[in-house]
Amino acid sequence: MDELKRSKGYVYLQETKLDRDRLRSMERPRIEPAPVYKDYPDSRKVSLPEPELAGKDLKRALQNRRSRRRFSRSGLSLGELSALLWASQGITAVMAGHALRTAPSAGALYPVETYLAVQQVDGLDSGLYHFNPRRFELDLLEEGDFGALVGRACLGQRFMAQAGAVFCWSAVLRRNFCKYGHRGFRYVLMDAGHICQNLLLAAEALELSACPVAAIFDEELNELFQLDGHEESVIYCAAAGQSA
Repeated sequence: MDELKRSKGYVYLQETKLDRDRLRSMERPRIEPAPVYKDYPDSRKVSLPEPELAGKDLKRALQNRRSRRRFSRSGLSLGELSALLWASQGITAVMAGHALRTAPSAGALYPVETYLAVQQVDGLDSGLYHFNPRRFELDLLEEGDFGALVGRACLGQRFMAQAGAVFCWSAVLRRNFCKYGHRGFRYVLMDAGHICQNLLLAAEALELSACPVAAIFDEELNELFQLDGHEESVIYCAAAGQSA
């Protein structure tokens, strides 16, 4: 058999295709949902300033967007970090009981969580953080410089340790799978792509460097952010910082 057709990705694609004749009779697993938001009630909170992206040229950002892996020693400002977080997953409206965000999500379920390894952000201690979009603030998970560990977990890509911050996106699988079942992982990955592209365009508009990274040792990043790898698992990353 062709190795393409033996690959797990190919098999998953075929087995989760929709068929008009079988749509109503297709088996859907009964999966309990997960809460819409993840909270760390005992963590120290960091309020984020109002994001500033007014007047930025979208056409220029689209034209100039590139994966940039060279970062200067200068740190991001807290305002720049705030703008990147808002652009990627900020809440923009409330409709029919759903808090809608800058990036689309299937069924407004928002299964993707944002974690940060902060290395050089002015006015913010280095450490691991979780982004809470509902309150637009950060939860401090652990203080310290984790840049080298993050770079190592991203297949040894050392430029990750030189960025001002590394965004690590996880999937809370139940949030999506409870509605979409077997097909749900397709939508989770689409969500992550939407979120990352928003961040990359915002970085370009702010004249920052950013680079997405999908080459990861999954369990090393899960362990770093204390995720179990079953209910929630890291799926995508991006480094961002001042341009060299």
